[in-house]
Amino acid sequence: MARIQVTGGRPLHGTVEISGAKNAALPILMAALLTPDPCRLGGVPHLKDVTTTIELLGQMGVDIGLGERSDVELHAAELQTDLAPYDLVRTMRASILVLGPLLARNGSARVSLPGGCAIGARPVDLHLKGLAAMGADISVEGGYIQARAERLKGARVVFDTVTVTGTENLLMAATLAEGTSVIENAAQEPEVVDLAECLISMGAEISGHGSNKITVQGRSSLAGYDYQVLPDRIEAGTFLVAAAMTGGCVRAARVRPGIMDAVVQKLEECGAEIALGEDHVELDMGGRRPRAVNITTAPYPGFPTDMQAQFTALNAVAEGTGVVRETVFENRFMHVHELQRLGADMQVEGNMVVTRGVPRLTGAPVMATDLRASACLVLAGLVAEGDTLIDRVYHIDRGYENIEEKFGQLGAAIRRLPA
Repeated sequence: MARIQVTGGRPLHGTVEISGAKNAALPILMAALLTPDPCRLGGVPHLKDVTTTIELLGQMGVDIGLGERSDVELHAAELQTDLAPYDLVRTMRASILVLGPLLARNGSARVSLPGGCAIGARPVDLHLKGLAAMGADISVEGGYIQARAERLKGARVVFDTVTVTGTENLLMAATLAEGTSVIENAAQEPEVVDLAECLISMGAEISGHGSNKITVQGRSSLAGYDYQVLPDRIEAGTFLVAAAMTGGCVRAARVRPGIMDAVVQKLEECGAEIALGEDHVELDMGGRRPRAVNITTAPYPGFPTDMQAQFTALNAVAEGTGVVRETVFENRFMHVHELQRLGADMQVEGNMVVTRGVPRLTGAPVMATDLRASACLVLAGLVAEGDTLIDRVYHIDRGYENIEEKFGQLGAAIRRLPA
């Protein structure tokens, strides 16, 4: 199993080009199931989750072509099966996103209950209740969701809690339903908005996306899309936190600063100088040690849970005491034990971690437990004395494209060790 070795002590300097957002690319790739017409998605990142999605769609009969400049071409003229098998779905929770479009276009879907990162319960019952409200006949047998509907009917769905993938699944399903659907307590994440904009480009009638109430007027068919995926705000935030931790100066290029407000504000609180451009964010720490910050995660536009681990790592080496509260997932502090192995002074108390910053960390072997935890360990390794050896880096390959090369271009001493 491959590992990543990081030798700490080098401030980061330079410009990093941000890839397309995985969390926007995956649902848009699956939206190709809604139409028999050809589709093209540009800016798709080269990630394990993208590869899994392409393999899953290919097994269903979607013709896939990989073009230049990270383009993916998809053509679901005729679907050969409505089955999303366990061996693929178990590795990636986002696989559940085939359920809505498959059911809407095909009239049936058999989707394995999903797997993915072990960061807490992410039940799919909200997806199923919403589709049932739209007239689907749904059962769960042998670990598979089995859904049927001659044609979905428009309905009003009120989510008990905010769910990004639930919003996306119902949004896609509603585009081909008969009548009007209203999704309330909908997720407002930029990635949901990106999916909605892509669906609109296919001819869907959608309003209210970006708010907590989305209205969809169903249509009998949709056309193909030619679309460019949103830049990854989490990848951008990760590199900016790394710059702050190392006392460096980094420009994250090809971003949308307007969707990064919560992260940028916390970086300013930690003492960084921030300059915003039309398509970039530049952070200059001026060699200073960051100050500890308090954070509470929340659905967008609140502070993103996918940046929690990175700021926990920042607090480990910051001046003062910082408190991070996790309100989205109940099991997302597994990286704390690994940071403690590096010398971090932090304690988990219920749904929060209290950190007293130390002047320095010391390199040691650590193990990644999920996608964002693996990124946080790389960040900690950048400021630790000596070598930090990170195991289970397959997690990081699910969400970060060419992470060693990108950090290396900024001056980090980082390399991947073969299995």
